Amino acid sequence: GLVGLLSSGEHRQSHSMVKSLLSILFDLEVSRSSINRMRTHVSDALCGPVEEALSYVQSQASVHSDETSFAQRNRDGANPDHRKGWLWVLAAPLVMVFCVSLSRSQAVAKELIGETFSGIVHSDRYSAYNWLDVSQRQVCWAHLKRDLIKISERGGASKEMAEPLLARQRRLFRWWHRVRAGTMSRDQCIEAVEHLRRGFKEVLKEACEFEASVTGEKSPFAKSVRSLCEILKVEAALWTFVYTPGVEPTNNDAERYLRSGVIWRGTSYGSQSKKGSEFVERILTVTTSLKAQGRNSWDYLSEAIRANRLGLLAPSLLPIPQPQPLPIPLALPAAQSLVTT
Repeated sequence: GLVGLLSSGEHRQSHSMVKSLLSILFDLEVSRSSINRMRTHVSDALCGPVEEALSYVQSQASVHSDETSFAQRNRDGANPDHRKGWLWVLAAPLVMVFCVSLSRSQAVAKELIGETFSGIVHSDRYSAYNWLDVSQRQVCWAHLKRDLIKISERGGASKEMAEPLLARQRRLFRWWHRVRAGTMSRDQCIEAVEHLRRGFKEVLKEACEFEASVTGEKSPFAKSVRSLCEILKVEAALWTFVYTPGVEPTNNDAERYLRSGVIWRGTSYGSQSKKGSEFVERILTVTTSLKAQGRNSWDYLSEAIRANRLGLLAPSLLPIPQPQPLPIPLALPAAQSLVTT
């Protein structure tokens, strides 16, 4: 359990550092291959709980999904073509599931989210999510804002197209912050957004009228036109949060959960094998979910490894239901509370 915890996304220690720590703290001389076997044992103990966690997340009303590069080497021959690896996350409140894949394709997104998923997916505009109906998507406004700022910084006609969109984005979020603060009702917000949305869409359409004339060009203006045309294709998915309670306008949750994997990638340069990738995705799923729930990772790993050795059911990663307070009994009327003799 200690080896698994030290090697997790929380602590990100390399095999050499784990070996050194075990020697300093416990006077244990452990080889790198032994540390690798311990990590595999931890990974095996977490397989069942992670599968249960994935089923749970896929059953939620809304999820956040994102991906970032994460190399998987070919030490075990599982990546002979030396394909680029990717770390995916699918997040619901209190439970986050990670997956390392040698693809960033639509097929991976379908497998992770579930082809029968009926909720709403928060994501960026990456094409791997295009198999979802637009009514099931909330495209991230944080990504959109960054792209619009990039377009405006190109100057000229690009700036003229982006600035009206950015102005509407700022107005939209002023209203959204008022809704969250309780100073504007959702109905009032919907009514206001209807007009803003029409103007936003008209600007996108006007920009896309230049699409045919810039086909094949690589100028800054051509890049801007193509970007705005891509935004127009998913325009309907920009406004889901306005009409659907519980849906956020950004995908910041998924980006935040991926941060541990990004830092780990920087210190370990990815995994060396498929087994290593399995350990990464499982230990990140466990430590990130437990942290969100306020549970102790060391206690959980110890219990999971013990259960695996004894052939018992592993502890669940699902949120522990909080006990509901007992209802306070109503006071009886004074006439009924008197004891008659």
